[in-house]
Amino acid sequence: QVQLVESGGGLVQAGGTLRLSCAASGRTFSSFSSYGMGWFRQAPGKEREFVAAITSSGGSTDYSDSVKGRFTISRENAKSTVYLQMNSLKPEDTAVYYCAAKLGRRTVPARIGYDSWGRGTQVTVSS
Repeated sequence: QVQLVESGGGLVQAGGTLRLSCAASGRTFSSFSSYGMGWFRQAPGKEREFVAAITSSGGSTDYSDSVKGRFTISRENAKSTVYLQMNSLKPEDTAVYYCAAKLGRRTVPARIGYDSWGRGTQVTVSS
């Protein structure tokens, strides 16, 4: 099991930027580079939805249509950290953002089947 801690959320005006970080650790945590990573979000009254994912090597990424072209997922395996750069933010991006980890070295980023989840960080975009 891996522990995930998100940071970087906050209040920003529409059109602004935020950078979320997610640090991984754990007593049984073997190697961050063995995990595919993903970002999800949940707005009030809505189900949690996929935002972005990156393979264990960082060689492939995937984005939801709603954030493609505005958000960028990246990772630093040496720091056991994954990032979500969010540009051109819109009020509809307001949500709690969660980081997730999925054990396994794959060539395609995953949208489902994540094993570990962080507690989330609030992102609020004002109009």
